[in-house]
Formats: sequence, C-alpha cells, structure tokens
Amino acid sequence: MRAYKPLSKQTFCYNEYQIVPIRDEDKYDIMKWRNEQIYHLRQSNPLDKKMQDNYFNNVITKLFNKDEPNQILFSYLENGICIGYGGLVHINWIDKNAEISFVIKTELEKKHFKKHWDIYLNLIENVAFNELNFNKIYTYAFDFRPKLYKILESNNFSKEAILRNHIKVQNNFFDIVIHSKFNNN
Repeated sequence: MRAYKPLSKQTFCYNEYQIVPIRDEDKYDIMKWRNEQIYHLRQSNPLDKKMQDNYFNNVITKLFNKDEPNQILFSYLENGICIGYGGLVHINWIDKNAEISFVIKTELEKKHFKKHWDIYLNLIENVAFNELNFNKIYTYAFDFRPKLYKILESNNFSKEAILRNHIKVQNNFFDIVIHSKFNNN
C-alpha cells in the first residue's frame, strides 16, 4: 500500500468500512462512476482508459512523494471491496482547510446514499481534524442535490455560502452551495 507523507496513519476504519490511500486497482471503477455521475462533478467530458491511466501515472503517483500534496485521495472500501472514492482536495496547507470529495458506486446512490455519506464523513473528518489538524473542511455542491445538504447538516456542517448562478449545466445556470465544518479540537 502506498503512503501519504503527511499522514502518520494510512487506513481509517468504521466497522466493515475503511478508507485507504487510493489504489491503482480501483481506477477503472472510479472512471466508470465518474462518467455515470458526470452531471454533479466538475468534469466536462467522459473519461476513457487512456485518460485515467495518464491521471493515475502522472498526477496520483506524485501525490505520495509530496510533504504537502494538493489532494489526498482514498479508495472507500466495504469488506475490502472498493465501493467509492474521495478525499481532501484543493488543500490549503497555510490556512489548514480542504474541500471534501466523495463519489460512491452509482447503484448505491438511490438506496444507500445517506448511509455511505454518514460513514465517509466520519472517516474523512478523522483524517482532516485528527491526523492533519486542519481548521476547516467544506463541500462545494451543485444545487440539485438536496439530499446531500440534509446529510451534511445532520453531521454538523453549516451552510456557509451560496454562489448564485455559478455554473452552467446543460444550458441552465445553477447555484453552488458550500457547507463547512470547523475543527472543535
């Protein structure tokens, strides 16, 4: 298993779920899920295997050699099987904050969305607040995911900002909703 330099611990667990440094073996599943869920991601076009290989070889691999990588990505596992991925992205090491990213297997979105977000938030908060001692984590979400906001708020995230008509998706403008949580330690 690869290791991120700023983390003293690499695996974070909650019952049968865990996050581990992003694994190469999960890259095509991740590509598939991103393509299926492109509507809520900052991704303009579908990915193909060549693009995904290039990203893993030239971006992901280099993250592990940095003292302060701009993102720390994990494979999200259930009983050792990858069912999602995410991490801390747009990391600001000076101000000690980062955006949360998380994508789960598309089939889990309908029935198990809340369950997996609750578990993942618990795990990624452990990384951000206990391991890295960050001050703040936040989400940046297109305003057509109302289920997500309820989950964030039930996990003590606060709506911090709305960026009005900030993104254009299929010729329509949508707001961006930002929720954040501060480190209480």
